[in-house]
Amino acid sequence: MEQPFDSTMRFQVKGEEEFNQARNILLQVYEALEEKGYNPINQIVGYLLSGDPAYITNHKNARNLVRRLERDELLEELVRFYLQHS
Repeated sequence: MEQPFDSTMRFQVKGEEEFNQARNILLQVYEALEEKGYNPINQIVGYLLSGDPAYITNHKNARNLVRRLERDELLEELVRFYLQHS
C-alpha cells in the first residue's frame, strides 16, 4: 500500500560504525582526487548527483572504495557532519 504524499516518511539512520566507514572512505577519496590534481569537492558532488563512478579516480583504489557505500550513506555522513559543525 502506497503512502499518501502528505504524510511524513521515516528514515532510519545508520550507527556510528557505518558513519566512521563513510567518513574514512570520503577522506581517502578526497586525498586521491587531490593528488591527481582534480577538485575533490566538484568530483565528489558529480559522483553523488549522477552516480557515475567515472567522476572518481582509480588512483589509490578510490573508485572501488567509494562504490563500497551507497550514495545515500555518503550523503547522510555529509549532512550529519555539516549540521554538527555549523
